[in-house]
Amino acid sequence: MCWAACDRLARIATRLGLAERAHYWHGQAQAIHATISARAWSDKRNAFVSTFEGDAMDASLLLLAEVGFVDADDPRFAATVAAVEKDLRRGDFIFRYVEKDDFGEPENAFIVCTFWYINALADLGRRDEARVLFEKLLASRNSHGMLAEHIDPATREQWGNFAQTYSMVGLINAALRLSIRWEDAF
Repeated sequence: MCWAACDRLARIATRLGLAERAHYWHGQAQAIHATISARAWSDKRNAFVSTFEGDAMDASLLLLAEVGFVDADDPRFAATVAAVEKDLRRGDFIFRYVEKDDFGEPENAFIVCTFWYINALADLGRRDEARVLFEKLLASRNSHGMLAEHIDPATREQWGNFAQTYSMVGLINAALRLSIRWEDAF
């Protein structure tokens, strides 16, 4: 996200006609991009990873194309999505990470991560698969159509903060991604 911030600052400065600031922020974005590309790409995993010189996966890597760090047709993105699938997918859900933290090993999937995964699948041209998973996630909502922060992948019981804005925004973004454009509906 540091790269995204600098990239957006460069774009804003360009739009405002602030050439010197645009040049500065573009340079910062390029330096961060080069560092991430060199140190967060794992030849061993054939994927971007969550830490420099690491090998663990984090679902936020599904956002690499969304924020514009790589293009969706970049083979590194497809390889990273495959690594996320392998390490973080449990049934129909994507965990944020699976490494032990202060609370132990995560037991429940962070719902928004599954929406990120759905969007990544759509970006990779796997729209039918994305739509099926989207429909399964919709079926996990409660009787009011709401989603919590986390979900137990085995029982589909919702856990954590409720109702969770991240989950609902994820639902809206995925619905938009999978929908046909308004002008194409006629």
